[in-house]
Amino acid sequence: MNSSVRLIVLNSTKIGENSLVLHCLCREMGRRSFIVTVRKGGSRAMFLPLNILDAEVIENRKSDLWRLRGISAVHPLNGIRSDFDKNAISLFMSEVLWRAVQDGAAEEGLYDWCERSVLTLDALEGDFANYHLRFLMELAGALGFSPSFDGLAPFAEENLGEIRDLLSADWPAFMVYPLNGTRRGAIAKSLLRYLSSHLEIPLNIRSLTVLEELYR
Repeated sequence: MNSSVRLIVLNSTKIGENSLVLHCLCREMGRRSFIVTVRKGGSRAMFLPLNILDAEVIENRKSDLWRLRGISAVHPLNGIRSDFDKNAISLFMSEVLWRAVQDGAAEEGLYDWCERSVLTLDALEGDFANYHLRFLMELAGALGFSPSFDGLAPFAEENLGEIRDLLSADWPAFMVYPLNGTRRGAIAKSLLRYLSSHLEIPLNIRSLTVLEELYR
């Protein structure tokens, strides 16, 4: 039986010469992995992290790894792909989602929130260096445990004042809140510890180092 699916690519794993396993978040199926065939010499740009795709699912009763075909991009994400800073933030976002959302998870509303977050990053202009911090706070809410000052305080360490300010800031104030790369990285680590505690899984995000260096 075949069906249509909309998905966000979180990560991919190459298998053999012409196949990829795509680790995705789907509106219809939650977190799930699929196999796709890439023609020899063909571009894999369609399968970059955070790409939003429509595809047809070819179900296989003998395997949980179903195949995708008829794949098309829903949004070009030119704003992300043409901007080094946005692309670095997108890699951070996709890694967090890949590690935080477990296979089979289907939190209501999570897919739609993720798609809005991707499209917001794509469209942002001006100062967006704090966007990944906003993303982490909103992700906690999307997963069902909206952060509060009391909840974050045990994980804040030396970032307590900044976290208090950011929690109460509206969108414009949040985006221009003055932080250097080191402080942003420290706050991100506090938020990741908070998420790890609630999810009961370690979130060791390697791409955070890139953002720390980028905005140092």
